[in-house]
Amino acid sequence: MEHVTSSSPILNIILPEILLAAVACLCMLLGVSHKAAVRRAIPIISIITLLFLLAGLWGLIPVFSGLADPHGQSVYDATNAVRFNQFAGYIQAITLGMGILLVMLAWPSTREGTAAKSIYYGHDTGEFFGLMLLSIAGLMLLTISNDMMVFFLGLELAALPTYIMVAISRPIAAAQEAGVKYFFLGAMAAAMILFGFSYLYGSTGKTDLLAITQYFHHTHTVGHNPTVLNDWEMLAAVTLIAGFAFKLAAFPFHFYAGDVYQGAATPVTAFLAFIPKTTGIVALIKILFVFGGGHFYLPHQLTELLWVLAVCTMTVGNILGVVQPNNVKRVLACSSIAHSGYMLAAIAALTGCHGDNLLEQQALTAVLFYLLAYGIMNIGSFGVLALLPSRSNTPATSAETFDDLAGSARLHPGLALMMAISCFSLIGIPLTVGFIGKILIIRPALSAGLYWLVIFVILNAAVSAAYYLRIIAAMYLRPEPETVHSTRGMHIDQPPASVATLLAVVLSSAGVLLLGIILPAMQTVTSNAEGATQIENIGGGVMQTAHLNAADPQPANKL
Repeated sequence: MEHVTSSSPILNIILPEILLAAVACLCMLLGVSHKAAVRRAIPIISIITLLFLLAGLWGLIPVFSGLADPHGQSVYDATNAVRFNQFAGYIQAITLGMGILLVMLAWPSTREGTAAKSIYYGHDTGEFFGLMLLSIAGLMLLTISNDMMVFFLGLELAALPTYIMVAISRPIAAAQEAGVKYFFLGAMAAAMILFGFSYLYGSTGKTDLLAITQYFHHTHTVGHNPTVLNDWEMLAAVTLIAGFAFKLAAFPFHFYAGDVYQGAATPVTAFLAFIPKTTGIVALIKILFVFGGGHFYLPHQLTELLWVLAVCTMTVGNILGVVQPNNVKRVLACSSIAHSGYMLAAIAALTGCHGDNLLEQQALTAVLFYLLAYGIMNIGSFGVLALLPSRSNTPATSAETFDDLAGSARLHPGLALMMAISCFSLIGIPLTVGFIGKILIIRPALSAGLYWLVIFVILNAAVSAAYYLRIIAAMYLRPEPETVHSTRGMHIDQPPASVATLLAVVLSSAGVLLLGIILPAMQTVTSNAEGATQIENIGGGVMQTAHLNAADPQPANKL
């Protein structure tokens, strides 16, 4: 079926991102106020904005109805700098949905609107939620980018606010240290990405990603063979993959994850585990599509690189998770590394499908489904930590260690059950969304003949059970520490738990079971993911002749 595109003013296409940025600025202006009522209103404004945009994306509000139709129409602006299509729409929908839950995790519960049990941003409430909205806007901008400059702007807009969020999330040295470390390593990743883009521009003379895709398709692809890249283009591809690997906390750029996840407040840690990871996956998919010339049949060197990257990432992440001594947030940081490896395994299968469009669609569907699945599981696990009290002498006011979790199933049976649901799903136990996600990852790898990759995914899922079950065992089997018995009933000066945070955990746990048990719900998500993975949707109509220079090769009618 021929893919349809239409032109639209650029302001119409980036209206959601503009609205998010405007509300973020409004939140920061309101943050100047010293009134507690204003600070308490800021998260309400944030969540209403995200709900409004999500409703508009679903077509419930006509203000965004011109972006894309149900048949997959791709909309671009006159300069071709941004293109909205079903791929962008799917990523934006799950980003807004997860963004709502992440705002709820950080919801202030004090009368002054300065803190919750797991986070303390003081009088910087407006700045904190404004930065959160800016980061979400950056990810949404990345999804519609079709120019190197817009692409990089989206990447950095998603990343820069997180450095500050880490540092201001609680007033302890560990948070500031984590923020500084994250910033400098993020600057290194940005430099690597710019380095890769400089060689890509130098090799092609273009910044328009669609035009570069067409250039590779018509000059570097012969028949059904993989794209052929020269040395400079290969250097650009490898450098860009390395830069995106940092966003994913993928091996060997994973070393910052433990310190940053531990230092940041728990709601910020949950934010880091989803938004930067999704940014890295989306960026990687878009850039591999460019180098593949309109598909994902890449040179074998890049396929092998992704294969090794996936295996090393999931293996290192799980081994580190097993050997972590006592901090649960560090364990979940290692879990985040491992799950990046699972998603990279699906991308390795995507590039190993040898141009088979059906297998490519299956592999890409697996990646997009797993992004949603991991977001739900991740919020559930971190949300429970945010609600449980701390028993240690550390400045933390919510659970962070196994000692904090010990015996908590007897005191908080509902929270323990929801943590167990999230951990079982993270392992991949049947009747959970994590099981469906891993099945979807394995299926295209088997079809593509990548049997060793499948074996590594299964073995790593089995290894991960060791530390996930350790979390559950601490809650259900370990006795409460003696200090808890001696202090029970005494007043402990801690902020109260937030009802919004509890609601976010309940919704995420329900989502884990709903998408793992209820077949129509799972099929609804997978069908939307499949619609977003049509080859023409990734590049927004790669074979369209619009916006090509006269000197460019003439495009073919079909792939």
